[in-house]
Amino acid sequence: MNSKEQILNNIRLHNLEKYDMPVIEPDAIQFPDKINQFIEVSKTVGGNAVLLKEGEDINQLIAELYPDAKIIASNVSGINSTMDPDSVNNPRELNGVNLGIVEGAFGVAENGAVWIPQHVKERALYFIADSLVILLDKESLVDTMHEAYKRQQFNDYGFGVFISGPSKTADIEQALVKGAHGAKEVTVILK
Repeated sequence: MNSKEQILNNIRLHNLEKYDMPVIEPDAIQFPDKINQFIEVSKTVGGNAVLLKEGEDINQLIAELYPDAKIIASNVSGINSTMDPDSVNNPRELNGVNLGIVEGAFGVAENGAVWIPQHVKERALYFIADSLVILLDKESLVDTMHEAYKRQQFNDYGFGVFISGPSKTADIEQALVKGAHGAKEVTVILK
């Protein structure tokens, strides 16, 4: 018997009794008003969340929020844009996009995050646009990340991302930089 076999045999002799993993049901937070909680937390993380009023035109609201946006990339049906992000051959062609408009699948009230499964050919849009507007059904909010992880799904692209507010980073001198790794501004429109 060589040393490898001897080690493996010793391990087999000293196996401990195995136990089933316990089922853990976290006693998670439940917010009485998920929409208000989501809006408030979105502000706290440096973003913005707006509740679309009944009868309000979403394109008009976007134009009011981002009046200086010249290059607007979106493939969302019914949304005014100047560029279809699915028409580019290379993600570098998205460089210079002032505003990207995408759809989120659901939002998380505890941290203002939105799950965005990839719905565009080049996911670079989520990170390269100066500003990002995420359209989200207000009924799709969940309380916590525990619930969110149970709901996340991937489509044919096989990519998705949680986004909570604008991109931020700070160095050891505590100099906060927005837009270092993604959009400088993020607005979630709850419809």
